[in-house]
Amino acid sequence: MSNLIINNLSCIRGYNQLFTDLSFELRPGEILKISGTNGTGKTSLLKIIAGLNSAESGSIFFKNYDINDINNKLDIFYLGHLNALSPELSCIENLNFLLELGTENFNSSYVDALSMVGLNNYENELVANLSAGQKRRVALAALFITPSKLWLLDEPFTSLDSKGIEIVENQIKKHRDSGGLCILTTHQVCNITNLRELNL
Repeated sequence: MSNLIINNLSCIRGYNQLFTDLSFELRPGEILKISGTNGTGKTSLLKIIAGLNSAESGSIFFKNYDINDINNKLDIFYLGHLNALSPELSCIENLNFLLELGTENFNSSYVDALSMVGLNNYENELVANLSAGQKRRVALAALFITPSKLWLLDEPFTSLDSKGIEIVENQIKKHRDSGGLCILTTHQVCNITNLRELNL
């Protein structure tokens, strides 16, 4: 089974205990929304699950394997609240770079993905020339390509207009309905039903 299992996870940053003995399980077809005020550990938790940061204690298993297993990481897609785009590269070059970091197989073309987020004919446009909302859409276009089972999305709706938010929400729901797992953080009202919620 592709369950995500968090056991007694604790995280300290500097002198701050962000969370302690955190445990939960996420099953295929479930979405977990993490909420909380700034500095409570939402981003830290996502990075720990993605294998980018370490926890002080506890364990994380995905698909019955430790999260640090390299084969597991290929089935996890992490999107941070910052876009991590290179302004001197084109949209399609940035998308290629983002996906090569975390996956080997693609189930859609880059051009199609950019079109799905409303960036038709933008594939060769330099990211430096885009608005904040368009840059976010470039990063989110990866959701239409990655075959990863587990999505970790940190503030995915940042800088998006109402149409952009609707596009992303629909893609998250489609991922859930196909048996995928998703954990997201957001300060905005989310129009996705049947969400599980965790408050840090």
